[in-house]
Amino acid sequence: MSNNAEVGLYRRTLIRDNITNEPLPGANIVLIDSSPIIGTVSDANGKFILQGIDVGSISIKVSFVGYKTVEILNRDLRTAKALNFNIFMDEMVLTSGEVVITASVDKRASINTMATVSSRTFSVDETRRYAGSRGDVARMASNYAGVQVATDSRNDIVVRGNSPSGMQWRLEGMEIANPNHFGSLGTTGGPVSILNNNQLDNSDFLTSAFPAEYGNAISGVFDLQLRNGNTNNHEFMTMIGFNGFEAGAEGPFSSKSDASYIVNFRYSTMEVFEMIGMSFGTGTAVPKYQDFSFKINLPTKKAGIFSLYGMGGKSEIDFLDSERDSSDVDFYGGEGWDLRTGSDLFIAGINHVININKTAYIKTVNKQLVGRT
Repeated sequence: MSNNAEVGLYRRTLIRDNITNEPLPGANIVLIDSSPIIGTVSDANGKFILQGIDVGSISIKVSFVGYKTVEILNRDLRTAKALNFNIFMDEMVLTSGEVVITASVDKRASINTMATVSSRTFSVDETRRYAGSRGDVARMASNYAGVQVATDSRNDIVVRGNSPSGMQWRLEGMEIANPNHFGSLGTTGGPVSILNNNQLDNSDFLTSAFPAEYGNAISGVFDLQLRNGNTNNHEFMTMIGFNGFEAGAEGPFSSKSDASYIVNFRYSTMEVFEMIGMSFGTGTAVPKYQDFSFKINLPTKKAGIFSLYGMGGKSEIDFLDSERDSSDVDFYGGEGWDLRTGSDLFIAGINHVININKTAYIKTVNKQLVGRT
């Protein structure tokens, strides 16, 4: 017996022109390799929804007259979980007679059209598929050519031999310092990422020749985007894994509006196990951390789209030689020393996007950063 789920762009998102940000009505959407064919057409606002699809790995193709065909491949559709896409299409002008077009997805092309070389886009599904990524975008990027992590214990990124401190992190257009637990001053990495891949949308990774907006980058850039919440149904999620005990929720504020929310909270797995008396051979040095992230999307009819977003994390670890007995095996502490270390981080921002005409729009980013290491 198979389970059916829904996949689609609900009221929160649109099929849009990649340059003007205008919605594209009448685009054709087809589920690849479906028999009989499952498909639909975007409505007057560029929105669409597909229903009655079996859970598993799916691929869709989007085509529209005058635009390049887009294929989104191998996305995981889970039971009782709606799958949402952000789709941007590029114009294609044909001046010849008969033309045969073969569509494909070029991973070397980034969402930012100003980035022309050494850039690529990645999806949240890729952070789950790459070996050793642990759901971390930085560890996933170490599988790319010319990129590696400094050590297996941390996710500091080394691009073509550059220092990891030259890496720039951006979230929704806002520059952030170090989005990792147990981060220290002057670094851009850490053992565990605060960024939760369950809330990420398609994002860019750039390794050279940065556009002017990335002025502080020397080594590489992670330009990350948060997805909007489901505007059709309320959804709740719980997960237990290596990175932590996790709970999340998303949904609409009202059935009469396009406003939505998405929020996620995570708590250290090893700290929970310590509370119930389980030991993993780390002695007193048990990594304790918790983090959260959220995004509120508020579209309006005349004033544009407002979005409020943020993330925060708290982490600490103690190396207490004075409390270690002879039976403890402590891989991290030093004999005769009591060391306590930790870091706190909170970031919040608000964005505003408004179309001024059919060929241009304005995006404004404001931020507030609070951090202590």
